[in-house]
Amino acid sequence: MKIKLLLSVICVAVMLLAVSGCTGQTASTESGSAVQNQQEETSNETVSQKNAVKKAKQYLDTMAFSYEGLISQLEFEQFSHEDAVYGADNCGADWNEQAAKKAKSYLDTMAFSRDSLIDQLEFDKFTYEQAVYGVEANGL
Repeated sequence: MKIKLLLSVICVAVMLLAVSGCTGQTASTESGSAVQNQQEETSNETVSQKNAVKKAKQYLDTMAFSYEGLISQLEFEQFSHEDAVYGADNCGADWNEQAAKKAKSYLDTMAFSRDSLIDQLEFDKFTYEQAVYGVEANGL
């Protein structure tokens, strides 16, 4: 349990350092009609909601997060709970893919058994299904 907490603290510290240098520019691969639909859906966004989405994307460009983990991080950045949820809901993340990226980052650092890596991903607030997907995507 101590190693899980230590790994989480280290990941957040590295992420905070990396995000502080982000420019906030992201590449879009959506088709024109999808972008137009998204713009229509988000035209009623508040400035705070737009900023929460932008910050969520900046974090995801830097490191992998679970849905709940991203909400917690946005709240740590002083976004309201509602805006943090809005940011996580509208950042375009594939949470299975995020679990796979997080699993890879752990495996790049140290060795894990299949079950211990699933436990670690669940500790990082991924669902069991997302954790299994992440582990299997990395060959365990």
